[in-house]
Amino acid sequence: MGKHDMETADAGRRISVVINTYNAAKHLDRVLDSVSGFDEVVVCDMESTDGTQEIARRHGCRVVTFAKGGCNIVEPARQFAIGQATWPWVLVVDADELVPAALREHLYAMVSAEGCPDGLAIPRKNYFMGRFLHSCYPDYVLRFFRKEVTTWPPVIHTSPQVGGRVERLPRGRKDLALEHLADDSVATILRKTDTNSDHELPRRRHKDYGTAALVARPAFRFFKSYVLKGGFRDGRAGLIHAALDAVYQFVVVAKLIEERRGR
Repeated sequence: MGKHDMETADAGRRISVVINTYNAAKHLDRVLDSVSGFDEVVVCDMESTDGTQEIARRHGCRVVTFAKGGCNIVEPARQFAIGQATWPWVLVVDADELVPAALREHLYAMVSAEGCPDGLAIPRKNYFMGRFLHSCYPDYVLRFFRKEVTTWPPVIHTSPQVGGRVERLPRGRKDLALEHLADDSVATILRKTDTNSDHELPRRRHKDYGTAALVARPAFRFFKSYVLKGGFRDGRAGLIHAALDAVYQFVVVAKLIEERRGR
């Protein structure tokens, strides 16, 4: 293998980390420390006012800006941020997530092996009221992929579209899971419920929800979170979180019914 071929092969095994931010100073130092071992870290900032960009530059990140405008969700900036990455493999990390060293080592081993998938769904550990939530694990997120075959639609709660084979890490490998530092309060979740449900309406407008859905959808979501996914193991925090999951479903259905009657 010639020098040029070796350099090309080496470039094909390099990974860019992409982080979208908006007023993310609270956890950013810890997050950037956790990704310092990758080939590149790109911080795509949506015009923060809390020193986020300064923290990123202090860590040696490449900082690019995406105009926030009136947008209060991150998805429209995802594709732009991915496009700024230099290397063929991209790991998308939220500004409140830690990447364990074991996951970094696993990703580099994966892209160096034959038969590497084009995308990888990674489990994530979530917390509420200071407790790890069994009901929210493994909470798979598709965050690692080959850049050239991937697009990210600008729709809330959407996943990237990968044109190739996608695999999941084993749920039992908690040492490879992203750690979600956000420990949202009840008030924060309720505020997100109002905002996120507004953005979810366009995806649900084809649904003809009626009165029964106001009961059935929240009831099933509570049962799924508290019983099927083991929220009962999380004590009072699990009960409250399951109830908040149900509230979200109720609000989405109620807003759709309200909107349809308004038309």
